[in-house]
Amino acid sequence: MTTAADTLLITNIGSLVTNDPTVGEGPLGLVRDAAVVIEGERIAWAGPATAAPAADTAYDADGRAVIPGFVDSHSHLVFAGDRTEEFNARMSGRPYSAGGIRTTVAATRAATDAELEANLTRYLREALRQGTTTFETKSGYGLTVEDEARALRIASAHTDEVTYLGAHIVPPDYADDPAAYVALVTGDMLDACAPHARWIDVFCEKGAFDGDQARTILTAGKAKGLHPRIHANQLSYGPGVQLAVELDAASADHCTHLTDEDVDALANSSTVATLLPGAEFSTRAEWPNARRLLDAGATVALSTDCNPGSSFTSSVPFCIALAVRDMGMTPDEALWSATAGGAAALRRTDIGRITRGAYADLALLDAPSHVHLAYRPGVPLVSAVWRRGLREV
Repeated sequence: MTTAADTLLITNIGSLVTNDPTVGEGPLGLVRDAAVVIEGERIAWAGPATAAPAADTAYDADGRAVIPGFVDSHSHLVFAGDRTEEFNARMSGRPYSAGGIRTTVAATRAATDAELEANLTRYLREALRQGTTTFETKSGYGLTVEDEARALRIASAHTDEVTYLGAHIVPPDYADDPAAYVALVTGDMLDACAPHARWIDVFCEKGAFDGDQARTILTAGKAKGLHPRIHANQLSYGPGVQLAVELDAASADHCTHLTDEDVDALANSSTVATLLPGAEFSTRAEWPNARRLLDAGATVALSTDCNPGSSFTSSVPFCIALAVRDMGMTPDEALWSATAGGAAALRRTDIGRITRGAYADLALLDAPSHVHLAYRPGVPLVSAVWRRGLREV
């Protein structure tokens, strides 16, 4: 790792994605033969290389593409254990159901704080090497007051985007009294977890929490200053998307099974539809229809859903390739959704774009264009990463 100079000029950029239409062409704000100036943690300037101001030091991009760092707005990285056997069985014909989460809950409860943090940082390093500079992560594998609070405490040491997901499933010890578990999630557990989190989430799905339970949980979280996000409409049609819009949730995540009313609600709200193609890939489930959402005018984000059960990938480039191949997105739309879209799902404007005042989070691709992320799936194209002005890869 190197320390940031007072100012750094990255020049000879063949293709620069800024996500700022006032700087370049189209929604991506694309600038060819471009340069970027970093000052401290922030972008000081971006535009044509011929107009770049002087800087203390320079880096030659050698004609390669530069993009904003990926914003992974949905992950589950505080966990222990392994579910290889479950995946192997599922790939042999057994469908995914929410019950598999219980396996990880047992392993996570048994792990030490040090083990959980070591696992978390391992996957963060893995994601950073692939261009992810901002990530959200959730609790949800402890499901006791103590285990949920420690998960959030561990996560908050590594990101500001921490989500309380005590309402992941009803744990086995409350199987006969789910109402008592909802009371715990909205009572003592919420009190212990709220100081460590920015967001509250709920898995609104058959086999997890119904619409009334989800509303109760999210409303309690809002009263404690946490903003809602929802696992919505992943495995079946349900009330999750409509509830997300009703409560002004920052995002409705998965959005695989949508009615026309659901699509219209998302398109006419500030709730982002976060699509998680790694989950469909890993469970052989039906793909979300991104084209339908985009054509309706909804804001779409792309994220990994990195978790040990249903989407064990930390690679946003892989998810981009899936979205282009199987979900009806163009390469431009997929990249925007994985950067600016993720930022919108976290209600932030200081990440996901390369424009003056934003954090200097960017990735250099070993390719002349961002299109290669979908054009060359599975190839490790990210060759350098700057996060808040520091080169970390």
